[in-house]
Amino acid sequence: MANFKTAFIVTSGHEGGYANDPADSGGETYKGISRNNFPNWAGWKIIDLVKKQIGFVHTAVSIDKLNHVLASDLHVEDLVEGFFKVNFWDVNKLDFVTSQAIANELYDTGVNMGTGVAARFLQEALNLCNKNGKLYANITVDGKIGNQTLNTLLKAPQSAVLCTLNLLQGEKYLNIMRNKETQEKFWQSWLSRVFVTGKWI
Repeated sequence: MANFKTAFIVTSGHEGGYANDPADSGGETYKGISRNNFPNWAGWKIIDLVKKQIGFVHTAVSIDKLNHVLASDLHVEDLVEGFFKVNFWDVNKLDFVTSQAIANELYDTGVNMGTGVAARFLQEALNLCNKNGKLYANITVDGKIGNQTLNTLLKAPQSAVLCTLNLLQGEKYLNIMRNKETQEKFWQSWLSRVFVTGKWI
């Protein structure tokens, strides 16, 4: 079965530390946790305290100092890891996915786009990879990973599902940019997430 810590380490490499980009709808973020979307995360109180202590201003030097202090705080790191396990791993039952690569992809997509989107991508990928129903029947695309989705995944061609998940993720990014050109600034970062078995798709 897939391991959360493995997926967490991979995705954490994409998320960085503290950021507050005006073009990012999530607003202020720390290691991928958006303050706009998760204002009650316990880590924000610590971050606010540290910002006050160091006289934080929004400059590269100040951000580096804040990230340095926070990275050495084991309690903050535990809060980050616990937050992601509960909200982005457990919610999609990724402990029950046998392929670590697919679990990594679903977790990363969930963190970046939402767990419902990740679940729908999996269900759509399974339907697209069943050879017109010859391998298994289509399943409902409802954005909720349950026993039917997990059991169907066991019957599916794993490499084809993984590639399809990445293609769906990439397509979503393209549509975001088509609809709002200001989001093109994130394209290089998004590209790093659309990656399968060491080769660009």
